[in-house]
Amino acid sequence: MKVKKRDGRLEDFNIDKIHNILFWSTKDIKGVNVSDIEINAKLQVFDGIESSQIHEVLIQSATDLITENTPNYQQVAANLLNYYLRKQVFGVSDNMPALIDVIKDNVKAEVYDPEILEMYDEEELDQLDNLLKHNRDYLFVYGGLQQLVDKYLLKDRSTGRVFETPQYMYMLIAMVLFSKSGENRIRSIKSFYNDISTFKISLPTPIMCGVRTPSRQYSSCTLIDVGDDLPSIFHSNTAVGYYTANRAGIGLNFGRIRGVGSKIRNGEVVHTGVIPFLKMYESTTKCCTQNGVRGGSSTTHFPFWHKEIQDILVLKNNRGTDDNRVRKMDYSIQFNRLFYKRFVEDGNITLFSPHEVQDLYDAFFEDTEKFIEIYEQYERSRSIFKKQIKARELFMQFCQERIETGRMYVMNVDNTNNHSSFTVPVYMSNLCQEITLPTVPIKHIDNKEDGEIALCILSAVNVGALRKLDELEGICENIVRSLDYIIDNQFYPVEASKKMFKRRSIGVGITNLAYYIAKNGYSYEDKETIDLVDELAEAIQYYLLRASIKLAKELGKCDLFEETKYSQGILPIDTYCKEVDNICKRKLSFDWEQLRKDIKEYGLRNSTLTAIMPCESSSLVTNSTNGIEPPRSLVSVKKSKQGLIPQVVPEIARLKNKYTLAYEMSNNAGYINICAVLQKYFDQSISANHYYNFANYEEGNLPMSVVAKDILYSYKMGLKTLYYANTDDGKSDNIEEEDNSCAGGACKL
Repeated sequence: MKVKKRDGRLEDFNIDKIHNILFWSTKDIKGVNVSDIEINAKLQVFDGIESSQIHEVLIQSATDLITENTPNYQQVAANLLNYYLRKQVFGVSDNMPALIDVIKDNVKAEVYDPEILEMYDEEELDQLDNLLKHNRDYLFVYGGLQQLVDKYLLKDRSTGRVFETPQYMYMLIAMVLFSKSGENRIRSIKSFYNDISTFKISLPTPIMCGVRTPSRQYSSCTLIDVGDDLPSIFHSNTAVGYYTANRAGIGLNFGRIRGVGSKIRNGEVVHTGVIPFLKMYESTTKCCTQNGVRGGSSTTHFPFWHKEIQDILVLKNNRGTDDNRVRKMDYSIQFNRLFYKRFVEDGNITLFSPHEVQDLYDAFFEDTEKFIEIYEQYERSRSIFKKQIKARELFMQFCQERIETGRMYVMNVDNTNNHSSFTVPVYMSNLCQEITLPTVPIKHIDNKEDGEIALCILSAVNVGALRKLDELEGICENIVRSLDYIIDNQFYPVEASKKMFKRRSIGVGITNLAYYIAKNGYSYEDKETIDLVDELAEAIQYYLLRASIKLAKELGKCDLFEETKYSQGILPIDTYCKEVDNICKRKLSFDWEQLRKDIKEYGLRNSTLTAIMPCESSSLVTNSTNGIEPPRSLVSVKKSKQGLIPQVVPEIARLKNKYTLAYEMSNNAGYINICAVLQKYFDQSISANHYYNFANYEEGNLPMSVVAKDILYSYKMGLKTLYYANTDDGKSDNIEEEDNSCAGGACKL
């Protein structure tokens, strides 16, 4: 029988070649067996079979053997996939081509940005080529490498042709982001390349897919505030289209839009309400695929007292008809102290149309005491529309929808603004609920003066890769410098988004926290974990601020620095919810008073620095647990468009009894406490989730009172936002669907 090689040649089938590559792929790996891979492969050879087909069967065979008891097959599968990838891209398994040749070939193929060859001369490219560590390709486990191939390595998505291997990707990203680093740029590139190629820094999808290409929109999160008039509604919808097409996730604020039945032109027209406009935005969001990597997604924000709130709460559920449902968007309901107080006291709340109570709408975000005063005045008014309902009726309906859909979110507007880094109000959050930045509705897509679309660029520290906390100093400086470069050098498709030049907002988060906690010997519910996380969060925020001060000294502070509390010497450690002190007694480790003085003297390059996002996609690449979340199982299977990808928690053999599993937690209190401690230091918000195992409740019925108590406790502990309500459906296969909002779209790294 003949085998068809990748170059088209035919040669005799030789079983020894299969043996050899399997022995190579399993060398020095414990707990794996070549015979098991061969038997499991059930290889059926026929005349003319392609060598790539044989290789694919071997990869799948090794992948199928990955279990909790035999986790090291993930390394075997990764070795086989690396071999396959190198053969596919360059026709070799070793002796990789020179960096300059790869760049020239991919510029010619119109894959790489031609400006890269203008940034560097041949001597520099030779120096950078010597810094490449191609053996780091073998640091990947199978899940990470397959995710990289499927989503992040540049490829022709119509033919499947891949143009690069991992180390070229990492080096090109470093070269672009540090191309303007002056005389020491080779040293800076080396430092950043080392951090990202050894997984100390986790990069977001827009950067991994976009940097080094002619496409230059790298912001993960876009916040668009929609005004209560047709120009703003339609031009904001156009902005959604532009940003969805350029890889960003969309946060929308519809809270200003008047309710159904409201008068327009003195009653000549009756307002149709928010639902028809939401349908338009839903279609715009879904009409664009983001570079073939993921679909567009959006989350829309409404205040609890909006006239249409009862209809808004059911927009995502499976009941009703297409005419009265908008299911392909997610919804965030905005609460504050007044609502929670009336809920606890079993009181009523009053609903209004925002256009009739504009001062109420502004006070809702600016000043809680002023809001309560105005709200109670309007409740007594007889001149405007109002409707009273029981606070508990509305909240129980919200909780029910939150559990049934998993995708009704919470924004606590008073916590958000009290603990904000801004002196101006924050009206909304983003797709995944971790970004909290000022916005102003736009009037026209090309207007340079009015309106502000907020953008945030993300990255995360892989805390599981830390050996000691002082490593954070260099890591944080690398992150701040790389993200700051992006602000000046990315494409801004809408004029109102160019306010980013003045705010320079970035959001640095955390990933692999579950591994970090486990390897330190604790669980999510241990009291000792609080101090561990507190120490970690303090160090990250401190070093990020230090890095931003250093950059401000070199390049100047951000133009709107005076609109931050930082400019007044007010830090997150001054404004956090003091309930946290009841669970955390640890004293601060760093010299915050000197830092405060330095900030007031030199300013900050960035108006925000931290936000904890989900890291679903990048957690696979870096073989880390997702963000700050406890894993759902020790071995999970991610179901994506490309197929099933197994993921094993880090160091499973040593730590399998140390990991906290999400659905084995007795309740959400330990997780909420961890989020509260993180929020103490971080200046934006957290994509915080809740977990519910139906098996923990009588007859499998989850009481809505439990859901309500978790939301109330989260508010009490200072959490600004809540993301998913995750429920265990009792499946035994541990297959997790790829998330269609963030994991498959947007601000999830």
